Amino acid sequence: MERKLTAILCGDVYGYSRLMGDDEEATLRTLTAYRRLIDTQIERHSGRFVNSTGDSILAEFASVVGAVNCAVAIQRELRVENATLRAERRMEFRFGVNSGDVMVEEDQIYGDGVNVAARLESLATPGGICISRTVHENIRNKLPLAFEDLGDQTVKNIAEPVRAFRVLLDGADSATAAESSVQKSRVALVAIGLIAFAALAYVGVMRRGSAPNVPTSLASAPHVIRSIAVLPLDNYSGDPNQEYFADGMTDELTTDLAKISALRVISRSSVMQFKGEHRKPVPEIAKLLNVDAVIEGSVLRSGDKVRITAQLIDASADKHLWAESYERDARDVLAMQDELAAAIAKEINVQLTPTEQVRLAGAPAVNPAAHEAYLKGRYFFNRPSDENLKKAIAQFEEAIKLDPGFAPAYSGLSDAYLWAGFNEGVLTSSEAMPKAKATAEKAILLDETSAEAHTSLAIFRYTYEFDWAGSESEFHRAIALNPNYAFAYDQFGLALAFQGRLDEALAQNQRAAELDPLGILVSVDMLMTLAWQGKYDAAKDLARKTLEIDPSLFIAQWAIGWTD
Repeated sequence: MERKLTAILCGDVYGYSRLMGDDEEATLRTLTAYRRLIDTQIERHSGRFVNSTGDSILAEFASVVGAVNCAVAIQRELRVENATLRAERRMEFRFGVNSGDVMVEEDQIYGDGVNVAARLESLATPGGICISRTVHENIRNKLPLAFEDLGDQTVKNIAEPVRAFRVLLDGADSATAAESSVQKSRVALVAIGLIAFAALAYVGVMRRGSAPNVPTSLASAPHVIRSIAVLPLDNYSGDPNQEYFADGMTDELTTDLAKISALRVISRSSVMQFKGEHRKPVPEIAKLLNVDAVIEGSVLRSGDKVRITAQLIDASADKHLWAESYERDARDVLAMQDELAAAIAKEINVQLTPTEQVRLAGAPAVNPAAHEAYLKGRYFFNRPSDENLKKAIAQFEEAIKLDPGFAPAYSGLSDAYLWAGFNEGVLTSSEAMPKAKATAEKAILLDETSAEAHTSLAIFRYTYEFDWAGSESEFHRAIALNPNYAFAYDQFGLALAFQGRLDEALAQNQRAAELDPLGILVSVDMLMTLAWQGKYDAAKDLARKTLEIDPSLFIAQWAIGWTD
């Protein structure tokens, strides 16, 4: 029988028997939804699902870092899910993580390594994680987590006491998080330089060309649609000045779909490269974006009415699967987009989690004038220049003036202030950055589920406050809220790279590349990580491919010379 050393994750549901006794059907529905979420996180962290019996879960990982990161990501995401349920219906998992020798028979693993992980699981609090001493020794200086030493624990069927540590999900290890002023200065210089590079790459996002050869996920099985792209919706108003509205509808529909964890949804920076190019065959577009299906459609705004017509196309068969038109009053445009996203999910047999069902039902009415100003702000922000950044700030401020409770306007304003602070062409950093923080916090206060605002706050914290643990917490929150938010993965990768956690950074870069396969910003940030890792050949290859898109992008030119 084969033996190997592996990292083991065991989990179960606290109080599962009580939940089943109260309501079997509701418990099974929640368990099924949460299992999909957990399976997704295991896959994202390069783990292997081993088996599940009832409410229990067993998975293995090549590294303890991957296993613990997976457990942390699951617990943080489950907090979001549980917040939508009544207290007595919440389903809280406990996880134990161990590293040890196991026996392998077919796809199953056995032995004391597994048994210890199971016993650690029983020591964990509901919604918590317990790890062994071996795991703790391997991760304590690698992950920005705090731990509580539980001492030696005598557990069932294990001869020797087990030293256990509780992971404190809401705390930070002050010893590892603290930095000297010298270290902060060094990191600041690196951060300022690379944020400038990122800003240059951001300017280059709007340039068109062929895609760099960045890693993407494997294609789904035939006839199963689990990846999708919303192509730029056509402006049918007859007024070219209404382009901002069609682009805004494209972005908001993409964001709605992106919140569905069972889908891979391509980001705006990739799909916008096909604006005005719908005559290109759908299979060719789908191949470039590596998706199973695309959505095409149009937007018509007439007076107080908005109509969206959309059609779903199976890319492999180049076949129209579904088409529908939706018309609503401008005040109900957000609810219309939610309804459209839910209809698409239903058409391709994607089951929504309980939280996703709540998010895609009953969106509040919006002040049409505030919404219009917000969309104009995003339109200018996505066409970067100092002049457009000034216009974007003015439009976001107008939206807030028209509706002080409109959270997206604060989030957009935070993004604009961040870029103003990095570029200093509109405002100085000392002027812009505190405003970026204040507006992000206001957006979160108004709408805690804003992944965009959490990402803005995360960027502020690691670039301006050097609060690594706080930044990471915000990134995790953003990704839990929007598992398809390429920009969050990309910026999380930068934050990890600045800390020297390069393997973790590259994993985030690669996830961003799956969601934004034509994005220059993603390519540039991945290039930097590869170069820092000493993977110079891979960095050069990516730099050359990026230069095929934008020959003037000096960071790619510099990278080729620097790695020689």
